[in-house]
Amino acid sequence: MDAVDRVSPAGAGTAGVEPAGAGEARAGRGSRVVGLALACHPGPALAVTALACALALGSGLGGPRSALVTAAVLTGQLSVGWCNDAYDARRDADAGRRGKPAADGTVGARAVWVAAGVAFALCVPLSLACGVLAGTVHLAAVAAAWLYNLRLKATALSWLPYVAGFGALPATVALSVPGGPWPRWWTVTAGALLGFAAHLADTLPDIAADRAAGIRGLPHRLGDRGTRLLLPVPLLGATAVLAFGPPGPVGAAGAAALVLAGAASLAGPTLGRRRRKAALAGAVAVAAVDLALLLARGVGGA
Repeated sequence: MDAVDRVSPAGAGTAGVEPAGAGEARAGRGSRVVGLALACHPGPALAVTALACALALGSGLGGPRSALVTAAVLTGQLSVGWCNDAYDARRDADAGRRGKPAADGTVGARAVWVAAGVAFALCVPLSLACGVLAGTVHLAAVAAAWLYNLRLKATALSWLPYVAGFGALPATVALSVPGGPWPRWWTVTAGALLGFAAHLADTLPDIAADRAAGIRGLPHRLGDRGTRLLLPVPLLGATAVLAFGPPGPVGAAGAAALVLAGAASLAGPTLGRRRRKAALAGAVAVAAVDLALLLARGVGGA
């Protein structure tokens, strides 16, 4: 019998000819891989990781150590994102939310849970390799984010993990510097305020849907109008802390940052009445301004 006529072991077709359904199987696997990637909340995960990388490089950590800090933060963010989607899969499915792979069946919730566990398992040694104190601070922030997903999201303390996580980021970077200098108080305070603002801005577009699902975090208790009115306060507060916190005069850079942050923090919630993501966009703009100030002033020292 000629080789090209030989029947495959499974009896599904001839050699050199793809068995029936193989293309669909490969497409299904590809779809699951894409679904798993989307389930980690790639936007926020990459944004926070990029922020950590920028702070690490700006703090003079050098390439290898900055890469280590970046890897620790990335694995932590991946674990948090996957945990969130896996835990909320059934609720998201009941609410008919789009863009949720674990809820629409693109990828199984069990697979997402496994990915979250693997990412967290990698995060532990990577974090501790940055230094015991730096690693402990970062792992505490990741644990707080998991606690948000599993419990605090629906309570009046929903803001707390955001404050802890964003405040811990500059602290982790500073403590990763050889010699472990303490982070400057104003960097941690500004990070915490930005975290509070991020929680308000991120939740704002979904307040009505979340309420219907029984979620009663702080923004849901404040309502759409209350959250929109409160949002500029921590945004402006973060920039003010970075401008006035360091010793010496504010300077032109600090004054310009205050003006830009004020415009963005007020415009976002105002435009958000018609554009759902405008408030979040305003918060991101303020965060960019604050990042520039952080890089200019440094995150560690006396």
